[in-house]
Amino acid sequence: MRVRELLSLPAFAGTSIVAGEGGLDRVVRWAHVIDMPGPAPWIGDGQLLLTTGYAWPTDARGERTQIEALAERHLAGIGLAVPGYVRHFSDAARTLADRLELPLLEIPWDVPFARITEDLHRELLASQQQSIARSEEIHRALTRAASEGTTLHDLARRLGELIERSISIEDAAGKLLGFHTFGAPDDAVRHPTVTRTQNPAHLVHELERRGYLERIRASTDPVRVPAVPELDFAARVVAPIRVGGEFAGYVWIIEGDTALSDLDHRAAEHAALVAALQIAHQRELSRLESRLGYASFLSLLEAPDTTPQTLERARLLGFHPDVAYRAGIAVLDEPLPLGREGVLRRDGVLEGLRRYLVAHGVETPMIGASIDRVPFLVPDGISLDAIATAVDDTGVRFVFGRSATGTAGVRASYREARELLGFDGLGRVSRYEDALVPRVLLGDEHARTTFVRELFGALDGRKGEAVLREAIIAYANEGFAFRHTATALGIHPNTLRYRLERAAALTGLHFDDPDVRFRLQLAARLMRLSANRTEPSPKVEAKN
Repeated sequence: MRVRELLSLPAFAGTSIVAGEGGLDRVVRWAHVIDMPGPAPWIGDGQLLLTTGYAWPTDARGERTQIEALAERHLAGIGLAVPGYVRHFSDAARTLADRLELPLLEIPWDVPFARITEDLHRELLASQQQSIARSEEIHRALTRAASEGTTLHDLARRLGELIERSISIEDAAGKLLGFHTFGAPDDAVRHPTVTRTQNPAHLVHELERRGYLERIRASTDPVRVPAVPELDFAARVVAPIRVGGEFAGYVWIIEGDTALSDLDHRAAEHAALVAALQIAHQRELSRLESRLGYASFLSLLEAPDTTPQTLERARLLGFHPDVAYRAGIAVLDEPLPLGREGVLRRDGVLEGLRRYLVAHGVETPMIGASIDRVPFLVPDGISLDAIATAVDDTGVRFVFGRSATGTAGVRASYREARELLGFDGLGRVSRYEDALVPRVLLGDEHARTTFVRELFGALDGRKGEAVLREAIIAYANEGFAFRHTATALGIHPNTLRYRLERAAALTGLHFDDPDVRFRLQLAARLMRLSANRTEPSPKVEAKN
C-alpha cells in the first residue's frame, strides 16, 4: 500500500496530508505508535509513525533534527493527532518535509490509533495475501509460457498483459531481446530502445554514473530505479537475469499511470528466472546446432565427391557455390588428447574467428572443430593476416589453401591447407601458393608436381600447347637470352617472340619479373630431373 492510498481507509477519514506530497508513493508496510523522545531508533523502513505529539519537540531546531533523523530511517510517513499536545505541524516542519519528500499527516484527535492500526494492518495483510496469490498466478503463467517454447518477446508480451505494464528484456550489453508496450506512449528513453533495439548510449552512461547499473549487476533481487526527469526517464523495476551465476541481462518493468508495487517486484523476479531458463535453453540449442554444424561442415570438406545432398547441406550451412573461398585451418599448439583447458582454448579461437567473419560481412560463418584444429572457409577479399591478428592467441598457427569455388574447389583448398600442416618454419600465417617453393626445395614430391602445374597448367588443351611450353622452358634454360633461345630452338626470332607473347597471355606470366624467372628456371630443372629419372639408362637396359 502507498501513502496516497491511506486516505481511502475508513479510519483515515478526515486526515489531511499537509506536507511531503513528493513522497506519497512511499510503500507503507506497517504502523507503529511511539510517544517518546527520539523515536528514530525504533522506527523502520516503510513504517508509518503515529504520535499524539506528547514528546514531539517544541523548538524549531529540535523539530528539524527529529524530522531529518526519521527521514534517514526511510519511514513511510508521520501521522500526528491534532489538535492536542501539538496543534499542527509547524511551518518549518512542513518546509523541511517538502524538501525531504517525507509525508506529514494530520489525524483528527478523536480517532483512536487502535482503530487506525487495525484498519491499516487488516488492509495490509489482505493486500499481501492478494499479492502473493497474484504473484503465484503470474509465476505459473510465465512458467507455462516458457514450457510452451515461446520466445523472450512472447515472454515480455505475456508479462506485460498480466501486470498491465510496459516491459523490456535486454541482454547484458543492453541489446533488446523482447518487449511489450502497454497504455501511455513510451518515455523518451524507451522509445529509441525499442525502435533501435539497443539502449541509448547516454542512458547507459547516466545509469553507470549514478551507480544503478553496478548495483543491478551485483544484485540477486529486483532493484527500483527512480525516475530521472531531465532524461524523461520513468521509474522502473529492474531484475537481473543470471545464468549459472553469470550476469546475462535485464528485465525492465516501466512505471505507468500507477506507481510500481511489490507485485511488480515479484513479477520482475519471476520473469528474470524464466528468462534465464529460456536463455540457458537457447544456449544449449545453439551449442548443439554448432556441434551438428561442425560435423556437417567437416563432412563437406572431407567428402570424396559432390552429391546433390552434399550441395544442399552446404547451402544450408551458408555456402555459396559461385563465391570464391579459401579453406583455412587454425592449429593449436596443444598436446593431445586435449584437456579441459585445451578445449576451452579451441572454443575461444572458434568464437574469435566467428566474430571476425561476422563483423566483416559473413552472415553465416562456416567453421568446424576437430581435436586441436579449427577448419573454416574465408571468402575472397578478407585479409588472412588480419584474421590471425583478430585471434588473440599467438600460439595458434594458420594455414590456407588456394582460393576456389564450388564444393570440389573448397575440398581441394582444404587438402592444400592440410598439406602445409607437416611443414614448420613457414610462419604463423601460411598460404599454399607462397609455401610451394620452400616445399619444393625441401624435396616434397607433391609440391614439385603442383609447382610445375601452377606455371604451365593454363596451357593444357590449348592449340600449340607443346611448342609454347617448349619455348618457355628453352627461354629459361638459356638464361632468358632471346637470340640464344631462338638459335637453340632453330626458329626465327619473330616466331619465338610470337610464341612467348602468346604463352604470356595465356599463363599470366611476366618474363621480365625476377621472381617469375626464378620459378621458371627452377621448374625447367625439375622437369629435366623428372625426365632423367623416368627414362631408363643404357646400363639398366643391359642388366635387363
